[in-house]
Amino acid sequence: MKNIEDINKETIKKIAEKKKISDFSSGDTIKVGVKIIEGKRQRIQYFEGVCISKRNRSINSSFTVRKISFGEGVERTFALYSPIVDSIKVIRTGKVKRAKLYYLRDRKGKSARIAEKIKKRIGIDVTQKQEEEKTNPEAQATGESKMKEPEISKNEKEPLLEKKQASEKKSEAENKKKQ
Repeated sequence: MKNIEDINKETIKKIAEKKKISDFSSGDTIKVGVKIIEGKRQRIQYFEGVCISKRNRSINSSFTVRKISFGEGVERTFALYSPIVDSIKVIRTGKVKRAKLYYLRDRKGKSARIAEKIKKRIGIDVTQKQEEEKTNPEAQATGESKMKEPEISKNEKEPLLEKKQASEKKSEAENKKKQ
């Protein structure tokens, strides 16, 4: 005999296969596509606002979205796995310290803003580095990297050598004066 939890997990898997539900949390600005049926026609209406709460209860999960419409605060609670919810798109992630942002109900204007969470990105592409090591097994064995000195033309080398020699002469002259 199946447990209720097992049945709920199976239904969640079926729903997740049909539609993509993005990962979001409270404080994120999200755009929820809601199916609206008018007579025989069906359309999608988007409700965009800040997620002020998220309730994770397996199949009974829900979230509340708040937006300001014509100067009036409007909140709407959606069931996460409901057939009415067509899509959920995260527009920006918010940097908050609480799970429930009910304090936003009392605030207006600039005080109701939420700072954006900046995701750190590493500039090094790991796959590219591995490919270089595969193409140059000698460097990998000796531990040398494939870093090369920038190529300088012959005309550019001459003034550099002259500057280097001049600086060496100055340092030699200074050493003689000190002795």
